[in-house]
Amino acid sequence: MMNYWLLKTEPSSFSFTDLVKARVTGWSGVRNYQARNILRDGMKRGDRALIYHSSAEPTAVMGEAEVVREGYPDPTQFDPDDDHYDPDSPPDAPRWFQVDVCALRALPHPVTLERIKRAPKLKDMLLIRRGMRLSVQPVTSAQYEEIVKLGKSPP
Repeated sequence: MMNYWLLKTEPSSFSFTDLVKARVTGWSGVRNYQARNILRDGMKRGDRALIYHSSAEPTAVMGEAEVVREGYPDPTQFDPDDDHYDPDSPPDAPRWFQVDVCALRALPHPVTLERIKRAPKLKDMLLIRRGMRLSVQPVTSAQYEEIVKLGKSPP
């Protein structure tokens, strides 16, 4: 059974356009235990993800991606030259995980956070809950489909 996710990224670091150019990339650098558990245990090959630009103007879902490799140790935790280096994470018992994703398609019309907040079918999305900052979060199939539908029509 396919699961659905929302992956947040800051476009100044890695945008949906960067994902399209890379074709496949490791979703690395996540340093939150709840998000790590989703990457390690929850996300499965074939799952779909909405790619959401945070810290942008406007914040919005930009496109769709697919999980092409299930959770494995994030190599950035072992690289002292990487911003996500974790000297307390031993290679024989890694603390942080990533999945590989590939871009499927850009939404013709990015779905802004404001538009998501106004959509009755999206009123229960974790993304719009007060205090929800998780960079990897589940969405329902109905929420996923509604965002894709909204992305096909102008605001």
